[in-house]
Amino acid sequence: MDFQLSDEQVLLRDTTRSMLSGYDTETRNTVVDADPGFDPQVWKQLADTGILGLGFEPEESGPLEIMVVLTEIGRRVAPEPVLHGALGPGALIAEHGDAEQRKLLDAVAEGEQILAFAHTEPGTRGGNVKVTTAAAQQGDSWLLSGRKNPVLTGDRADTLVVSAALPDGGTGLFLVDGGADGLTRSPYRTFDGRRGAQIDLDNTPGAPLGAAADATGAIEHALIRISSALCAEAVGAMEEALRLTTDYLKTRKQFGVTLNTFQTLTQRAADMYVSLELARSMSMYAAMSIADGNLDPVIAARAKLQIGRSGRHIAQEAIQLHGGIGMTWEYPVGHLAARLTAIEHTLGSSQDQVHVLMDNLDRYGLAKL
Repeated sequence: MDFQLSDEQVLLRDTTRSMLSGYDTETRNTVVDADPGFDPQVWKQLADTGILGLGFEPEESGPLEIMVVLTEIGRRVAPEPVLHGALGPGALIAEHGDAEQRKLLDAVAEGEQILAFAHTEPGTRGGNVKVTTAAAQQGDSWLLSGRKNPVLTGDRADTLVVSAALPDGGTGLFLVDGGADGLTRSPYRTFDGRRGAQIDLDNTPGAPLGAAADATGAIEHALIRISSALCAEAVGAMEEALRLTTDYLKTRKQFGVTLNTFQTLTQRAADMYVSLELARSMSMYAAMSIADGNLDPVIAARAKLQIGRSGRHIAQEAIQLHGGIGMTWEYPVGHLAARLTAIEHTLGSSQDQVHVLMDNLDRYGLAKL
């Protein structure tokens, strides 16, 4: 199996890395503290290079290209909502929307529209959401009522893809305009500097995404794709955390010698490298499985579990090996740790992934000696 990036993917990686190279810690802190929480100029550059439309045309780009881009976003802890504001919900519209609805993707790819996937509800964990938001049909129209939280990029999304329980059973998907009647946003900042909102719907009009039919399978596939992209972003953050740590050990002196002179510290850095490579291999496994058309929740859970464990290990060790500077707002290690923690808890923590794997044990036979 070939694990090397193609020439086009290398070019995509290098282009993305170049566009995000201006994000040092000071610049990022300034950007996330101001509205809209990301740099509009960077957002426009991402649109101009086609990154905000990755995956909308599967014959042109897919999960591997998304993996390449999200890894670079994770490396710089870039705040642009590429995944949650464009690629994640955009893939649902591209796959299940009708011709008129898919026209919206042109504006998304051009950076003129921001999307949000409003699926998670209060009191739920991971992707296993029992949807209580209800959809009621009145003639040719549909009205939605319920609460969605957290909704990443929900604070400013122009269009939301909302999941809601159908009258005859199952869960449907609806497009809701961000300025629709009955829609109320309660925006907030997450602890890693991102933006989100609680979305309350009170007889809010929505248009069925495609047909008004059960979309449980489509939602599951969307969550698997988003989970894979999050894994790739986490790998980028881990790579940068390890690089910063090893550079620090090579330059910081204690007792007249650099820290990498102490064997225990180099062994801990070596363990970080092992965790990184375990995470990288599982991220590639998840992305390549999706590229092969195998959107398996068990594979997604395996990858997310290893990403969560590796991310926690690398984040904690990076802070410890940096000492007090690792916790400061002016140094990138703390921001990387915060983002890795947020990724672990998005769509279910490591413990939640263990439960997914436990629930699927009956898919496998028992080995007998």
